[in-house]
Amino acid sequence: MALQKLKKEETLEMRKRLIGQSCRLFYADDPVKITRARGQFLYDENGKCYLDCISNVHQVGHCHPSVTKAAAAQMELLNTNARFLHDNIVMYADRLAATLPEKLCVFYFVNSGSEANDLALRMAQQYTQHEDVIVLDHAYHGHLKSLIDISPYKFRKLAGQKDWVHVAPLPDVYRGKYRENHPNPGEAYADEVKRLIEEVHGKGRKISAFFAESLPSVGGQIILPQGYSSRVAKYVRSAGGVVVADEVQTGFGRVGSHFWAFQLQGDDFCPDIVTMGKPMGNGHPLACVATTAEIAGAFTSNGVEYFNTFGGNPVSCAIGLAVLDVIEGEDLRGNALRVGAHLMDLLKKLQMQHQVIGDVRGVGLFVGLELVTDREQRTPATQTAARLVKRLKEEDRICVSTDGPWENVLKFKPPLCFSMEDVNLVVQCIDRILTDMEANDLKLDKEDI
Repeated sequence: MALQKLKKEETLEMRKRLIGQSCRLFYADDPVKITRARGQFLYDENGKCYLDCISNVHQVGHCHPSVTKAAAAQMELLNTNARFLHDNIVMYADRLAATLPEKLCVFYFVNSGSEANDLALRMAQQYTQHEDVIVLDHAYHGHLKSLIDISPYKFRKLAGQKDWVHVAPLPDVYRGKYRENHPNPGEAYADEVKRLIEEVHGKGRKISAFFAESLPSVGGQIILPQGYSSRVAKYVRSAGGVVVADEVQTGFGRVGSHFWAFQLQGDDFCPDIVTMGKPMGNGHPLACVATTAEIAGAFTSNGVEYFNTFGGNPVSCAIGLAVLDVIEGEDLRGNALRVGAHLMDLLKKLQMQHQVIGDVRGVGLFVGLELVTDREQRTPATQTAARLVKRLKEEDRICVSTDGPWENVLKFKPPLCFSMEDVNLVVQCIDRILTDMEANDLKLDKEDI
């Protein structure tokens, strides 16, 4: 039987009645009802087309025919408990291993990035036999209780910081403690982690892990300064801890030049644990933890079996394999590199025309546009960013969202099939709206105070 089609008003009314109100929608004041999608385009119930600059989940494009074909074919043949022997899981693990440094050779498949990060935390604590964790300020690692505890973005709004969690400064060279004019910000920020470790030791505690996104996203699309990760890893490992790289939002070729964002830090840096999720299944629930044989061995030695009913099931792995095929076959890494560079170039030219643009930063198709009311003071232009996002949606049907501690950073994490023409359109529309705001003397700075 075909599903009943509801009018937008009916869907919204039912959602308000049946779905928890903490589950928020994009554009909550006037939500978009999306009924189908393809590539980088979303379509509402009236057939209107929206350009998707938000989705870091549909890595190879919405409803990619190769992915949907692989999913349907495997679903028709078999989908069962992941504890039965099957080819897909080992074939997929082997393909993932080929993208990673040699020492990251053992895989655990799960269903979401949150589940992957929770497992990584358990592994780190089991391996080191320590509890304490160092995280970056403004970090977000998932919605499970264990991950809220290590996510300043969340715990500061809830129960607060646990005594076993320690927060290091976000390595933000635009508005952080050490900025772009510092001779070596990577070293300076890493030394902050060293000082934090010393404080922890002074309290009679020991570090289990340094847990960080390879490119902090919720923190404002931050690009880590060179040398930071390898220096932090040296300090953390000397203290008996391990390094966890959260690639849930940044992996699978988004940065273009590399398959994983942690690889931007150079060949001398390799995490001990890598977590991945969102783009793995191109919208299908699929996530993973990759680690070393030594850490995996310690996790096994506790004598408690680990199993996951659905993680790594035949359909999920068939989808994962298809996603890898598309990334390689359509040169989506190369496209991310070329299109992302074009986006950065046009946004930097726009920065020269509009004082409200304080910073442009990014790599591949991971780009942030930070708006400020005063370039010298770098005061966040939160309301301006919100109005720009609203107008892009209403006037141009372009979907963009904001991030950062003050929600003043427009973030661009579109499907990797995003085109040069898409970039041209987005930047032209941003330029038109900002020009209109300035021409109408809206006094953006006063509205943001």
